Amino acid sequence: MHGFANPARFLRLARWLTPLLLAGGLVLVAGSLIHSYFNMPPDRLMGDSVKILPLHVATAWLGMGGWTTIAIASLVELVWRHPLAAIAARAAAVPGAVFTFVCLATGSIWGRPTWGTWWVWDGRLTSMLVLLFLYFGYIALSGALAREGASSRIAAIFGLVGAINIPIINRSVVWWNSLHQPPSITMGNSAIDPVYLWPLLVAVAGFSLLFGGVVLARMRTILADMQAEARLRRKAMQVAEGLE
Repeated sequence: MHGFANPARFLRLARWLTPLLLAGGLVLVAGSLIHSYFNMPPDRLMGDSVKILPLHVATAWLGMGGWTTIAIASLVELVWRHPLAAIAARAAAVPGAVFTFVCLATGSIWGRPTWGTWWVWDGRLTSMLVLLFLYFGYIALSGALAREGASSRIAAIFGLVGAINIPIINRSVVWWNSLHQPPSITMGNSAIDPVYLWPLLVAVAGFSLLFGGVVLARMRTILADMQAEARLRRKAMQVAEGLE
C-alpha cells in the first residue's frame, strides 16, 4: 500500500492508467445503454420503462461505492497515515455525488410511470437522498480544510461516520415496507432475467471504470494544485527574505 505513497511514482502510474480506464468505461457504458434502448424487451408489468434499469441501478451502486471509497481512504489515513489517502477521498467525493444524483433522478423518472408518483418518502429513497447531502457536506468540509491548510483528519472522521448510511441504504427495503422492490441480486443469486441482468452488469463495469478514471484524474489535479501552491509559497518566502 505504501509503495505508491510517493507522489511521483503514483503520477507515473496514473498518467497512463487514467485514459485507459476512461476509454474502457465509455465503451462499456455506451454499449450497455445503446443495447438497452434498442434491444431490451419490454417488461410484462413495467413496459419500456424497464430500459432505464442499467443506468439507474448501476449509478445507485456507484453512488454507494463512492462513499465506501471515501470511508476506506479515511480509515487508511487515520490508521496508516498514508499520504495519498486524503487526496483519494477528496477525489472520490464529486463523482460519487454525481452518481448519487443520477440515481435519484432516474429513479424519479422510472417511478412516475411505475408507481404513479415522482417521489415517496420510503426508506430506500430517503436514505439515498441523505447520502447525497452527506456528499455535499463532505465536499464542502474537505474543501474548506484544504483552503485553510487544516488537518484532513476531521474530514476523515466525517467520512467514517457517514459510512453508517451505506448498510442502511442496502437493507432499507428489507427493514421497512416500501414501494421499492426488494433486493433482486443477492450473494450467489439473482431474480433478474438474464436479458436484463447482462446489460446491467456491463453498465456497472463501465461506470466502475469511469469512476476509477475520474478519481485518478482528480487526484492528479489536486496534487498539481498542491505542488503549484507549494512553489508559490517558496517563491514568496524567498522574496520576503530578499527584502529583509
